[in-house]
Amino acid sequence: MRTGVIAKKVGMMGLFQENGDRLPVTVLEIDSTVIDTRTKEKDGYTAVQLGSGKIKEKNIAKPQKGHFAKLKQEPKKTLVEFRVSEDCLIPAGSVIGANHFVVGQLVDVVGTSLGKGYAGVMKRYNFHGDNATHGVSRTHRSGGSTGNREWPGRVVKNTEMPGQLGNERVTVQNLEVVAIDEGRNLIMVKGGVPGFDNAVVLVSDAKKRSKQAVGPVPAGLKAEIKAEPAKEAVKEEAAPKAEEVPAEVKAEEVKE
Repeated sequence: MRTGVIAKKVGMMGLFQENGDRLPVTVLEIDSTVIDTRTKEKDGYTAVQLGSGKIKEKNIAKPQKGHFAKLKQEPKKTLVEFRVSEDCLIPAGSVIGANHFVVGQLVDVVGTSLGKGYAGVMKRYNFHGDNATHGVSRTHRSGGSTGNREWPGRVVKNTEMPGQLGNERVTVQNLEVVAIDEGRNLIMVKGGVPGFDNAVVLVSDAKKRSKQAVGPVPAGLKAEIKAEPAKEAVKEEAAPKAEEVPAEVKAEEVKE
């Protein structure tokens, strides 16, 4: 079982297929650095702790500041743990890239849905509403009766009623990865993803589709960009040495 990644929802766009169809996709920017690992011998389970985003030092709590200092890691705004198998542990400091996934793979995306405030049953649960005629008065969008007088004589638990809509953790399963841009660390998945633009989401291999193409094991790590070696200064060529004059010629010059 591989680790998931932390990503940022960039937005939605249309991707044209070879046959001319326009496919709606969501662009996700992967930003995941391995902060620490959990091992069975030390912690009782195996997991990878990932960090994402920048944070000012004044906004870091003391326990977190000590945690990052102990691991000699740069502080991150978001910390998430993913359970993994023992063969999928990744060393701390590694950066996961877009090549963690492959085109055609199915993924699960977890995010926080848009908060829409207090909503009625028609918007919240898709009730069809009451009749517009036949004596109906001021109850066109009402939910109707919720508890009868004789039985059950109360409102049953989990009855669909008006209330808070959105702003909750939502998982969208089996989204297909249709394109990957390793240069900009982007993946594009078919369909919508919960959350607003620039929201943090979690992307992992699809849980309910075991027989499918997956990325590299244990993970697709971002290639480190090595700086080009500094060009050595061109050494000035030494001035050519004067040709040595034979001793015989020197002697003749002296006689003259």
